[in-house]
Amino acid sequence: MRRIKLTVAYDGTDYCGWQVQNNGATIEGELNTALTRLTGQTVKVIGASRTDAGVHARGNVAVFDTESSIPPERFLFAVNALLPEDIVVVDSCEVAADWHPRHCNTEKTYEYRVLNQKLPDPMRRRDTYFVSFPLDLEKMRKAAGYLEGEHDFKSFCNVHTHVEDTVRTIYRLEVIREENVITFRVRGNGFLYNMVRILAGTLIGVGRGLIDLEEIPAMLEAKDRQAAGMTVPPQGLTLVKIDYLD
Repeated sequence: MRRIKLTVAYDGTDYCGWQVQNNGATIEGELNTALTRLTGQTVKVIGASRTDAGVHARGNVAVFDTESSIPPERFLFAVNALLPEDIVVVDSCEVAADWHPRHCNTEKTYEYRVLNQKLPDPMRRRDTYFVSFPLDLEKMRKAAGYLEGEHDFKSFCNVHTHVEDTVRTIYRLEVIREENVITFRVRGNGFLYNMVRILAGTLIGVGRGLIDLEEIPAMLEAKDRQAAGMTVPPQGLTLVKIDYLD
């Protein structure tokens, strides 16, 4: 028995998230179906990040166990022939039998993209959040600086988050504008449920002048979801990569 690691990219628009569920297609479900068909064995992948419905990825990670004789580096070509076109395995390799994608020391990088112009663009509706109001780039960058470092991010996660420890470290939170697209790029040691979408919503609030810069430290101190900004829609969010440090 071998354990194979996959790096997976996908457009999450038409899926009910990563994790298998009864109400629709999921990324995990499509991978399980394709790998089971490929290997002739029942396969259940283990994913590193259970992205929500509508969220995209360029570098999510999953593992599965198999007795297949397919060379590890060839799995990506074989399974891609069986996957829908909006899911692509971009790398495959063998790892230790006890290697688990969620039980490692990691850094994750996410991007949230905002289309900031007067009118929506139908070609960008699947991968950006449209905001027609002017956004102050410098204010958003200053606000991002307050959010970097180790903090209790309880104000910046969904109220249904079921974790005991809400302290996380943001190593870098950049605000980048390229033509009419503003990207919030955040790298940290872990993220809470909806955390990146709430961070982005808070920065947008600052950019629109609805939230003062001085309110950011108070939001962190409050440890209350109602203190922070809105949760922006999922389509602007992409899991860019997961770096394994162990």
